[in-house]
Amino acid sequence: MCKECGCGGEHTHESHGHGMDVHVPVLDANDRLAERNRGFFAAKNLLVINVFSSPGSGKTSLLQKTAEMLRNRVRMGVIVGDLATDNDAERLSRADIPVVQITTGTMCHLDARMIAEAMKKMPLDELDVLIIENVGNLVCPASYDLGEGMRVVLLSVTEGEDKPLKYPPMFHSADVALVTKSDLADAVDFDRDAALAALNKVAHHAHVIELSSKTGEGMDAWCDEIVDRARRVREGRIQNHGHHHH
Repeated sequence: MCKECGCGGEHTHESHGHGMDVHVPVLDANDRLAERNRGFFAAKNLLVINVFSSPGSGKTSLLQKTAEMLRNRVRMGVIVGDLATDNDAERLSRADIPVVQITTGTMCHLDARMIAEAMKKMPLDELDVLIIENVGNLVCPASYDLGEGMRVVLLSVTEGEDKPLKYPPMFHSADVALVTKSDLADAVDFDRDAALAALNKVAHHAHVIELSSKTGEGMDAWCDEIVDRARRVREGRIQNHGHHHH
């Protein structure tokens, strides 16, 4: 799928330091740049959130609704990664927040260099929170640290309960797991217990929030999480931490 990380349909990144020798130099260079980004964000007391999901899990709708709800609470900007179109960026800029689009072409993940470039176009001094909407893919982005302080992964009820078990590195690295489109759970016979058990198995330290950007259910809990973390970053109580995959 992408020449940078050699990932294809069947290949998943192992995060245990074996089976990945070819990609280690690429990831090492990326990690160094990610640490630079992290230092830059820390100097600006900025909470940076990396958001991951499969295509169609409701990421853009969620961020639109989040921007509206947080308007009077925190100053937020978004960097959007997409293979081609700028539909997502267009939708988000309607929420009246600064949005920078990164078109990745054939690359199925964002990397630290792209973020370093994109943030030059973002008024970081005027923001409390920077959300990075990663490319819709649960394999490669897990390996690429961007310098974020918080990782959020989406699991939509329409995707099936076993998704976390199929993509353990991604879910394992998440600080927050959002179960999205909860308003459709009954319609698609979503097995909530099985989903929560799967999340507990591979993402046991993640804070799980069930929500619907359509009905608003769970959105307060999600927005409170962002506001609380942004406050702690501002007060210097939490550092943006690296996600290591060695």
